[in-house]
Amino acid sequence: MLNVPSPAVAFVGRHNSGKTTIIVKAIRELVARGWDVGSVKHHSHVGFEIDYPGKDSYRHREAGASETVIACPGQMARIKTIEGELECADIVRDMKGHDIVIVEGYRKSGLPTIEVMRAGNAADERVAEVFAEGARRGWKLGTDFVQFGKGEQPPASDEEARERLEEAARQADEEASSGIDAPDVRGKLPTASTVAVISDIPLAIEAAQTYGIPVFGLEDTAGLVDFLEEHYVRPRVTVVIQAGGESRRMGRSKATVPFAGRPLICRLVERLAPVADDLVITTNEPENLVFLHSTFPQYNIQLVCDEFDYRGALPGLYTALQAARNPYVAVVACDMVFASSSLVVAEALAMKESGADAVVPVNKHGFEPFHAIYRRMGCLPAVRRALERGEKRAQAFFDEVNVLEFPQSKVLEAEPMGGCFINANTPDELHALEESFLEN
Repeated sequence: MLNVPSPAVAFVGRHNSGKTTIIVKAIRELVARGWDVGSVKHHSHVGFEIDYPGKDSYRHREAGASETVIACPGQMARIKTIEGELECADIVRDMKGHDIVIVEGYRKSGLPTIEVMRAGNAADERVAEVFAEGARRGWKLGTDFVQFGKGEQPPASDEEARERLEEAARQADEEASSGIDAPDVRGKLPTASTVAVISDIPLAIEAAQTYGIPVFGLEDTAGLVDFLEEHYVRPRVTVVIQAGGESRRMGRSKATVPFAGRPLICRLVERLAPVADDLVITTNEPENLVFLHSTFPQYNIQLVCDEFDYRGALPGLYTALQAARNPYVAVVACDMVFASSSLVVAEALAMKESGADAVVPVNKHGFEPFHAIYRRMGCLPAVRRALERGEKRAQAFFDEVNVLEFPQSKVLEAEPMGGCFINANTPDELHALEESFLEN
C-alpha cells in the first residue's frame, strides 16, 4: 500500500435514509473500476464489541491489555482502548494509501459531505422542505439556513421568513412527540460542506439545483461514482527518475556511481517508490540498470530510453511524460541525493486542489523543474510544440500551460529538513554529500 494520504468523502443522512445501501453500491462500483477503497462507519452508540467473552483475544483485553491485535493470513484487526472519541480526521489520517476513503456519518468532520434523503422517510422529507425554503430565500448553506432548521430567527426585516421558522420549530417538536427524533431533523441539515445530494424527493432535488449542488438519484450509482472519480479519488502518479544525462563532469553514469556503498539510483528508488503508482527510469544505458529488476522486484520498474537522439532537459522531460501511464507525472533527477517523497505528495495534492498543469518549486535560483509534478495531458502537447521550435530548456513551455509556483515555504512544510534540490555534478560534490549523509 502506498504511503500517501487518502482523500475522504462522508455520506450523511438521517436514520433510515438508505445511506448504507448507497455506500455499499458505490464501494462495489469503485472497486470494480480498479480503485482501492477504505471505509469508516460512525457508530453513534457508546461502546461496541467486535470481540466476545470466551475468545483468547478477549481474555487478553480483560486482563488489562490496552491494545490487542488479532491477525491471520489475509486479515488483521486492532482493538484499542481510548479516552473519548477519535476525530474523523485522525482516523482517516491513519488510513494511508487508499485511492479514496468512504465515511458513513461524521457530519461535523469537516470532510466534503454527500447528503442522502429518501422519499417516505418523514425526517428526510421534513429536511427537504427546510432545504427548499432556504434555497428559495437565497440563504447560504451553513449560516442562516442552518439557523432556519434550528427554529431560530432570521433577519427582522423578513417577517414571512420569521413565521416560517416558527412553523418549522413547531413541526419539529410535534414530530419529536410522535416518535420522530427532533435533533435528527434540526441538527442534520445540508451545510457549506455539502458537495452533492442523493435523493428522490422533488423538493430536495429542486433545492440542490438552486444551490448549484450536483444531485443524483438513489439508483444512479454510476453517475455518483463518476462524480467521485472526477473530484475526490486520488489521482495516480507515475514517478519518473531521470538518469539519461551525459554526466560528463561526473566521468560516468550518475545512476551507477557509488553512494554509501550502493549505486546512487538505488537510493532514489528507495526514497521515491513508496509514493509511486508506477515507477519509470529514463536511461540511455538500460543494460546497466537491469539489476534494479532483481533488487526491487516489488516495484515493477520500467527502463525507458530517450525519445530523441540528442540530449537536453526538455527532450528528457518529453520522454518522461510520454512514458508515463498515469495522469500525474512526478519527475526527479537521479542526482538529487535528498529527493523527497513527501514533496512529491505535497505537489500532487496542490495540483489536485488547484487544477494546475504543473506544480514547480521555486527558490532564489528560479524554477526546479526536476523535482516537480506535471499533468500529462496538459503538458505533453505543449512540450512537443516547444521541441518543434527547437527549445531545449525545461521551462520553455511554461507560458503555454497553467503553472503553479510552489514556494520554498511550502517545500519546507513538506520536507522540514530541506535539501531536496541539492545535486551532485562531480565526484568531489558527491563525496561531500556522501560524507554529510554518513555523518547524520
